[in-house]
Amino acid sequence: MKNVVLLGSTGSIGQNTLKVVEDFPGRLRLIGLAAGNNAELLAEQARRHQPLAVCLHDPEKAVDLRERLQGKTDVWQGPEGLVHLATLPEADLVLIAIVGTAGLQPALAAIRAGKDIAVASKEILVMAGEIVMREAEQHRVRVLTVDSEHSAIFQCLDGKPADSVRRLWLTASGGPFRNTPKEEFPRITIERALKHPSWSMGRKITIDSATLFNKGLEMIEARWLFGVEMDRVQVMVHPQSIIHSLVEFVDGSWLAQLSSPDMCLPIQYALTYPERIASQRVQTDLVQLGQLTFEAADNKRFPALDLARQAGNRGGTLPAVLNAANEVAVQAFCEGRLRFDQISDLVAGVMNQHTAIDHPDLDRILQADAWARQTAIGRVCG
Repeated sequence: MKNVVLLGSTGSIGQNTLKVVEDFPGRLRLIGLAAGNNAELLAEQARRHQPLAVCLHDPEKAVDLRERLQGKTDVWQGPEGLVHLATLPEADLVLIAIVGTAGLQPALAAIRAGKDIAVASKEILVMAGEIVMREAEQHRVRVLTVDSEHSAIFQCLDGKPADSVRRLWLTASGGPFRNTPKEEFPRITIERALKHPSWSMGRKITIDSATLFNKGLEMIEARWLFGVEMDRVQVMVHPQSIIHSLVEFVDGSWLAQLSSPDMCLPIQYALTYPERIASQRVQTDLVQLGQLTFEAADNKRFPALDLARQAGNRGGTLPAVLNAANEVAVQAFCEGRLRFDQISDLVAGVMNQHTAIDHPDLDRILQADAWARQTAIGRVCG
């Protein structure tokens, strides 16, 4: 039995994680659940799984949740509660699926407490990959990934050293605007941007997939997860979303991981690693699919890829600035205050204003994040 703490249980990754846990009641047990403000769904999840502790971001809703659970489960709140859950002595693995910077502190706390972590929150490795991977090595814990692309690379590498890799190839569906002329980008609406051709995801990540910022952030994640330079992390467009990523080795061989697009598969692999456990949830029929196609990523139409490569190459606090400015830009687009084509322009402008700091500690990273948000907001409002 593996004891799992799930931070971000009410989001799409969290709810898929619960499905996987329920598939293997004799193998996996949820001992901690944390959510933002969805007290009602968290209460339902707690009644179903009987964890040792739960956490809500909102203190007032935490009081209400405590009454609902009638003392059967410890109820915590805020950032302190997340750290408490992440360091539960009984925990074997902490899966972090919190959107934004809130996952950073509990991730580091879990590592320092000797817990393996599974990362679904891009901010953890984009902003603080150098710190996270260094701490994981010092404390001899695993950093697993729930992203389908990074899970694919992890499976293909299977412990092979970084110097055996020529390139890591992240695949992208190309999003809903793969064939849309760039001249049309200023007229793209939020409704169109939210219609992803392959995946059903939350609003922020769906917009990021439309701009390819999602793929850019994944490039930076891969750089830290697998210990390779940014120049060895590449992107290709694969519209069918069946090959989730590939590894090109120095001898010319390629390995790929394939499956129908379903987040339950990388979640299951992270939760049960190093085992593979039989499941009928994901089925893939390559004969019925007929063909798999590939295209070069268009960096001119999707400048997010070049911005991410610039941030990853420079390192220090610049990836945190990229991430924060993009979050502000996406929010402004969703609120109708920024055009679709202006998202990358805003991010580039904020990055150009920033003087990056090398090898920052967590405080410096959070300061850069806050600066980038304020600067981006100023540009939107100005």
